[in-house]
Amino acid sequence: MKINRRKFITLSSASGLAAGSTQAATDNHPQQPVTPRQTEGPFYPIVAQKDKDFDLTQIEGRDEKAKGRTIEIIGRVIDRDGKPVEDATVDLWQANAAGKYRHPHDPNPAPIDENFQGWAIVPSGKDGGFQFKTIYPGAYPASKKWTRPPHIHFKVSKRGYDELVTQMYFEGEELNQTDRLLQRMSADEQKRMIATTKKDQADQYHYTVVIEKVPDKE
Repeated sequence: MKINRRKFITLSSASGLAAGSTQAATDNHPQQPVTPRQTEGPFYPIVAQKDKDFDLTQIEGRDEKAKGRTIEIIGRVIDRDGKPVEDATVDLWQANAAGKYRHPHDPNPAPIDENFQGWAIVPSGKDGGFQFKTIYPGAYPASKKWTRPPHIHFKVSKRGYDELVTQMYFEGEELNQTDRLLQRMSADEQKRMIATTKKDQADQYHYTVVIEKVPDKE
């Protein structure tokens, strides 16, 4: 049985999974850089689906779960002053364990996993936190000479802020070193785009998204 979205956010905030207070920027605490932007890519979902909740490993109404390694993404949305951004829309999509998107134009011959949701839209909580359960995405060929590393696409938006489109990568992936999109970024930018994990929690990945307020009009 799935937990409804509002209850899930409440539970996540209470458990402190994505919690942590952050001081506003001062002269001694300069503003944080915005999360690096990357292309939305060609596989943003275009086929409507009813189930877009935080659990991508199981589709509502189906008994079977998605194939692959189950992981959790524990994230947080903050502004450049380090303050949490509540009720931001976190829109995410990814390939399945075989590297195939639920998209009619994906040319990858890998099989579609009919039990993998592939797309979710969740709100950030009071502390800016969000969390979702998914499958570790597979790598896939972008061309004959380029294989994309495992990654998850994000589109984060809220009224009064610049919409941010980016991609989250995973630490320790060899393909990160040859990815044409990731390698365009500086070493510092790459570091801020790669989710981290802990030795005792290998299936939990932590990721912070920094978005920027739209300047007030005079």
